[in-house]
Amino acid sequence: MGHVQDLVQLIDKELLSLLVLIFMGSAYAHFPFVRDRYTATFGAFTQKQLQDAKQSTRDMFYFAYDNYVRHAFPLDELDPINCTGRGHDHANPSNININDVLGDYSLSLIESLDSLVVFANKSEFHNAVRLIIDNVSFERNVTVQVFEPTIRVIGSLLSAHLILTDESNMLGDYWLRGYDGELLTMAHDLASRLLPAFEGTKTGLPYPRVNLLTGVNEGTVNETCTAGAGSLLLEFGILSRLLGDSTFEDLARRTNHKLWSLRNTNTGLLGNVVNIQTGEWRGVASGLGAGLDSFYEYLLKCYILFGAESDIRMFREAYAQIIGQMRRGRESCVFGEGEPPIYVNVDMRDGSMLNTWIDALQVGVSLLFTIFTSIYSLSIDDGDGHDGDSGASFAAVQVLNGDIDEAICFHALYYSIWKRFDALPERYNWHLKAPDVFFYPLRPELAESTYMLYRATQNPFYLHVGRDILQSLNAFTRVKCGYATVHNVVDKSLEDRMESFFLSETTKYLFLLFDTDNAVNRNEERILFTTEGHIIPISERLRKVPQIVPPVFASNYSCESFPWRDQPPLDEFRLQQMFQLAGFNDTPERFFEVKSVELSGWMISTVYCEESAASQGKA
Repeated sequence: MGHVQDLVQLIDKELLSLLVLIFMGSAYAHFPFVRDRYTATFGAFTQKQLQDAKQSTRDMFYFAYDNYVRHAFPLDELDPINCTGRGHDHANPSNININDVLGDYSLSLIESLDSLVVFANKSEFHNAVRLIIDNVSFERNVTVQVFEPTIRVIGSLLSAHLILTDESNMLGDYWLRGYDGELLTMAHDLASRLLPAFEGTKTGLPYPRVNLLTGVNEGTVNETCTAGAGSLLLEFGILSRLLGDSTFEDLARRTNHKLWSLRNTNTGLLGNVVNIQTGEWRGVASGLGAGLDSFYEYLLKCYILFGAESDIRMFREAYAQIIGQMRRGRESCVFGEGEPPIYVNVDMRDGSMLNTWIDALQVGVSLLFTIFTSIYSLSIDDGDGHDGDSGASFAAVQVLNGDIDEAICFHALYYSIWKRFDALPERYNWHLKAPDVFFYPLRPELAESTYMLYRATQNPFYLHVGRDILQSLNAFTRVKCGYATVHNVVDKSLEDRMESFFLSETTKYLFLLFDTDNAVNRNEERILFTTEGHIIPISERLRKVPQIVPPVFASNYSCESFPWRDQPPLDEFRLQQMFQLAGFNDTPERFFEVKSVELSGWMISTVYCEESAASQGKA
């Protein structure tokens, strides 16, 4: 009998040991505090951290906004170092860095309208609307770029009008007594003043600049960038549909189709600068950064908003060529051996690599390719009333080796550059591991991409990234009356300028990242952001809402819809590769310099695969 009891005790011990091993294995899979410091640092974000970051972002926005209203309105921008305003440079008409954007139309106030809605400040939103209606006129003798006032001014006016007149109160009740569509009328007025840019060109492509009072000036340059001409359709299309006048949408759509017809017959790629009279490409660089970025972005977003099949077909074909000819590196971002993936700038004529730099704008559009095709999994009609084969679903335009996986790598690269400089240089040479263009004008693209990835994955890693961005901005760009452009990301010298997109995008995306219960986030499947970050509710007013289907899975290697939420989305080895591209010899120690997290605050999440891998066409 004693031998039997000894055997039972031995079995019990073995069973207990097995159970302990199983538990520890489970803990290793789901509890970050038993992992390495990398996972422990980024595996969770406490509610206190979330609330602190949210309040810090709120303070950032109002510090900048209040100082603009106090020191700069009705001028376009705030000079935050000297606490003065800035408008169109009438003394120097050739100063296109200023004059392309600033048109003496209170730009920063207009751009802040839907940001005030995001911050749920109804009274100030109404006050700003009244100030704009009472003070802003577009009857100005100023020459501006067609693209900039379209995305910044028309886009914001239309966004605010849609919010004011939204009977569903998707974002809240913002009804304003006495409002009679004045913002829509103003958008119509400004767009009408841009129309002369479309006259007198042999290709139908618009002149890049137009005078709001007199039209196109004699001697105006006959060259335009692809993004400048081809990123008008969203705002012009909304305007046409609200007015019941197809003029604006027709012109913008004709422009896009003309640009598309000019792509290289061998590669299918577009260049970045085109002659509007001859259709000849004057710039043959093809990439995802400045000059091309928002053209691709708007093909996709216009399909989501309007549902035109031609938009998604152009996007799908462009996407395939980009993946095939611009992408370098290993097949998968998070698996396999070899160099990390990166998109390079190529010659549109033969696909050969032109240079070894990436720019700050590229992070936004490269992530849009992967994130939007995951969030908005849309049904695409093949033209004869049927969905096409598996390639016709919207998810099929994603990169073959995974969707969110791909986005994770690009975000990690730009985050690594940010960690090195506490800012993003306008252009970074990944071969020399040094900036080519040193300034940082408070651009929103990294904040935007961080926000999108967090919404797509719910991984707290991106909350830590957002807090890093927030802390860097406060540490290096906050000045007496606002936030200043970084002149040189190496020595942190500043310029006395705060561009309007800091209020319309940078602070907005950071706040939405941390304000997880924001009305925008609660309705994210019915919200579209313009390229300038303005909020457009997707509704029957603009088109039949596209069919939303369940999100696709993150990669072809897993049935999870996103990486485990309690561990970083990229392992330390592959993240270290990104840091090496950013110029670090190893993962920097300051990468881990974040405040400690109490164990009681761990955000533990379990991911369930709701559909079998087989049902998603996976092995």
